[in-house]
Amino acid sequence: MTSKSFASAGDLSDKTITFSAVGEGLYAFTAEGDPNSGIIVGDEACMVIDAQSTPAMAGQVIERVRSVTDKPIAYVVLSHYHAVRVLGASAYGAHTIIASSATRDLIVERGQQDWDSEFGRFPRLFRGADSIPGLTWPTVTFRDEMTVWLGRREVRLLHIGRGHTAGDIVAVVPDSGVVFSGDLVEYHSACYCGDAHFADWPQTLKNLRALQPTALVPGRGAALVGPDKVEAAIAGTDAFLQALYGTVEKAVKAGASLKEAFAAVRQAMDGPFGTYAIYEHCLPFNVARAYDEAMGIAHPVIWTAARDREMWSALQG
Repeated sequence: MTSKSFASAGDLSDKTITFSAVGEGLYAFTAEGDPNSGIIVGDEACMVIDAQSTPAMAGQVIERVRSVTDKPIAYVVLSHYHAVRVLGASAYGAHTIIASSATRDLIVERGQQDWDSEFGRFPRLFRGADSIPGLTWPTVTFRDEMTVWLGRREVRLLHIGRGHTAGDIVAVVPDSGVVFSGDLVEYHSACYCGDAHFADWPQTLKNLRALQPTALVPGRGAALVGPDKVEAAIAGTDAFLQALYGTVEKAVKAGASLKEAFAAVRQAMDGPFGTYAIYEHCLPFNVARAYDEAMGIAHPVIWTAARDREMWSALQG
């Protein structure tokens, strides 16, 4: 196998941004498999779900918000702790930044290492990195559920289970049935599973289904409008996870090495999922975490810039 460019370091092409309505006053900012943001417009203020990776990148979201409303962006919600989701938060001028308490704990434990790691993996997403003022810290946290009122519009923030990380939350807008899922759901994009909890994620998806979304904005990929499209995205995410972890778990039970497990995953997944956005980027990190969990390592090992390169060389080199 020939050596592949590290993670997404070789992906320098601009992506086409789409800004689409998914309900009344509800919008999805998507860009061909790059990290998505969501916008909720209330009576007097707005909420942004996931901030992008730098203030400069957040400016692209703000520009689209200003095309539909002049209301202030008072709230930024962090669906989880990853740098590409949170480090642009300062651009919005929000008075409140909300995350789960588990997400705050992960920022304390590994926020700087994750920043260094993702900067190396995704240089294109860190344009204007010198404008990042530091780690993004939530000003409000909650354990299971909280409600924010944007005037008469209710937004429910829920921690419905571990999955992509230990701290994932979803945002539900009851007056429309729209859900912003963060990276718990991806659409035609690989799930990044380097910090995942595979044993929990399928049940978390069931909990998401129970919310009966009529539209859903995933972490990556196009927004889904209509229950059938929402179900297809959730089912596709579940199928990706089952193929990945099921293959690795079987390999571990057979006494396979990490490298052998990686080869087995390629055989099982390259066909059905190989064309997904960031598939090659994610694969070594996904298999490494799946292998750890199958070996009994419950708490994901922290990724650092050095560990990233070592794992990539061992599995993709």
